[in-house]
Amino acid sequence: MTMRTRVLHFRAEGLAQVTDLSTTLLTKPASTDWLWIDIEAGVDDFDELLPFVEDLGLDSLGVRDAVEDVDLPKVDDFGTSVLVVLHGLGEDRIETYEVDCFLTQRHLVTIRRQSSPSVDVLWDAVQRRAELGGGGADTLLARLADVLTRRLLSVLDVFDNRADDLVELALSADKTFLGEITAVRSDLATLRRAIHPQREVLDELRYTSSPMLSDTARRRFSDVFDTATRAAQGADGARAALAETLDAYRGAEARDATEVSKVLTVYAAIMLPLTLVVGFFGMNFSELPLIERDAGWLIVTVFMGLIAAVSLGVFISLGWMRRPSGRAAGAALGHGLVEAARAPAQLVGAVYEISAMPLRSVAAVRRPRLRAEPPEGPA
Repeated sequence: MTMRTRVLHFRAEGLAQVTDLSTTLLTKPASTDWLWIDIEAGVDDFDELLPFVEDLGLDSLGVRDAVEDVDLPKVDDFGTSVLVVLHGLGEDRIETYEVDCFLTQRHLVTIRRQSSPSVDVLWDAVQRRAELGGGGADTLLARLADVLTRRLLSVLDVFDNRADDLVELALSADKTFLGEITAVRSDLATLRRAIHPQREVLDELRYTSSPMLSDTARRRFSDVFDTATRAAQGADGARAALAETLDAYRGAEARDATEVSKVLTVYAAIMLPLTLVVGFFGMNFSELPLIERDAGWLIVTVFMGLIAAVSLGVFISLGWMRRPSGRAAGAALGHGLVEAARAPAQLVGAVYEISAMPLRSVAAVRRPRLRAEPPEGPA
């Protein structure tokens, strides 16, 4: 891919977007100025990226890892710079991508291998409201971590909407249930692989003693840590909810199997006395009652009908002939605490919310893909 670079120059008198990064790096800025450099680069772009790395004083091995390797969220302190690896949610499906953030006293450098809706939203917001970058590069990094983490949290909002559908499918023992729950579990596993290490990174940043981070940035990282904790706990809770839903599906399957066995038992129980009567009168003895009478067969037939009717009445009185539907069973169970879990996430400060991505559905023909409501604007 072709490397793409964009730069924002934060100055005391205002914000400026830079078109020529090389010229900007050669110009000595004022002591209060700093740059946000956002780079989208692939594996083949490292040689082109290397001159900028040297001018900025970044660790070359760390930058090489940023464009060549895929790392889980982590923090590396190089003394004169800090590398923070964060993960965000992709645009078109449930998968995470890596954003490598290099922080120095005068620079915030974000390197990624694909487009990032979180970076783009914050980039546009900063240009509209320059005060978002007023706290410095470290504070802006904390804002970026907040946007990335809240986008991961949005997956759980979509899961809450899908949970009721999954319960209905489970209680009715729907054949599409296993495909649906497998897809949802896969999406949640993707979220958990990113959110747990990201929470550890945020925990480390809120207590770090690195001179690259101010007390203001550490306090903001502490707020983002709380968001990550909610996301991690929500992912674990969703995983437990899926396990309970799967148990409900197995119970519904067993219930259906029991209903089939019950029907067969009813047929067998009704036919057993009738078979006994037929066997009795089928014996080869001339002295059997009603054998010599013309209406004997009619009397025996009526007697067998009475036996069948009485047996059927007994089974109805026992409730064996009433089969509860899956919908009725679901109504009896109630909705539990699902409504509490659907409470929308609150955005902090002036950070903008990004729309949630849908959980993929296997039974796409049966049900359209679910999407979260579009964002209404800044919080």
